[in-house]
Amino acid sequence: MAGTTAQKGYAADSPKTVFAVVGPTFASMQNIRHLSKAQLTAWFEEQGHQKFRAAQVWEWLWAKQAHSFADMTNLSKELRQQLGNSFALPALVVDETQYSADGTVKSRFLTWDQHAVEGVLIPTEDRKTACVSSQIGCSLSCKFCATGYIDRKRNLTYDEIYDEVVLINQQSLRVYNQKLSNIVFMGMGEPLLNYNNVLKAIERISAEDGLGMSPRRITVSTAGVAKMIEKLGDDGVRFKLALSLHAPTDAKRHEIMPINDSNNIESLVEALNYFYKKTGNEITLEYILFDGFNDSLKDADDLIKLYRRIPADLINIIEYNPIEFAQFEKPSEERTMAFMQHLEKNRVNARLRRSRGKDIDAACGQLANK
Repeated sequence: MAGTTAQKGYAADSPKTVFAVVGPTFASMQNIRHLSKAQLTAWFEEQGHQKFRAAQVWEWLWAKQAHSFADMTNLSKELRQQLGNSFALPALVVDETQYSADGTVKSRFLTWDQHAVEGVLIPTEDRKTACVSSQIGCSLSCKFCATGYIDRKRNLTYDEIYDEVVLINQQSLRVYNQKLSNIVFMGMGEPLLNYNNVLKAIERISAEDGLGMSPRRITVSTAGVAKMIEKLGDDGVRFKLALSLHAPTDAKRHEIMPINDSNNIESLVEALNYFYKKTGNEITLEYILFDGFNDSLKDADDLIKLYRRIPADLINIIEYNPIEFAQFEKPSEERTMAFMQHLEKNRVNARLRRSRGKDIDAACGQLANK
């Protein structure tokens, strides 16, 4: 753990758990949360049970966030046993939790097949935000991001992403006595390369019979997959979109983000304009400052020109958080403020986002299951 002020320990309401059912059993049984409500109802009717039992189980699975059939206390013991014999109910568990001096909480979650993935609770005075992951590892290999140095093992399923939000919300209630107000898909992995699971997770998170959170309080961040950004527009999504830009020209972006080879800036400009035309949803540009690489006034001018071609509401200028694998450095405060002032002078809506949770490797670009 980095930093001497951070505390490390297990979450009181989600202790480190040994699974009662081993991986192969989960793999060989159908995950009950992967049934639609209609499919679940059909199963109950086929088994000779009353239809309302399906509604009870559905409520337990999503609104009440049950993580075992034993939790479903308004069902008979025999029915719970039958469900356990017929279906799997794998769920994420909290393996380890770290507490930053600034109030940030980072958790390492374990999947049913014993993969680790991280999520972060970011508290401010008026918001409690969950930063969630969409993949175990990442395939994009961005040079400044710790997750980019971890091979992608697999996509998270939509119920696993849902569990991340549930567990982080429990932490927020326990630590701050407040529910989550916002969710950002800015953790491990590229959300648009796990498109169907991310959209299904958001559907369950925002559904009235799920967590009931407004999609307007959810932001999906992408390194830039142009055709999938356009698909978001075609699918009429209601959540916000953020583009991890980090360089204002193809030449520089190519150096730090290999995805730019197949998704250059021009294709992203077209895709973002298409997305906005279809949805009218808020778009944010994310831009990490790297000392001597993309933080000059010439870089700022290039960024301004690009900003004016995209219907973006905001540019988030982000402090760089050093990682052991990369040689990048954070600019001086003087250089950072000169960059910010140049944007503001040119009427760019820009905000400097200070890092949170650096002492526990929970800040932007630092998630690496440490």
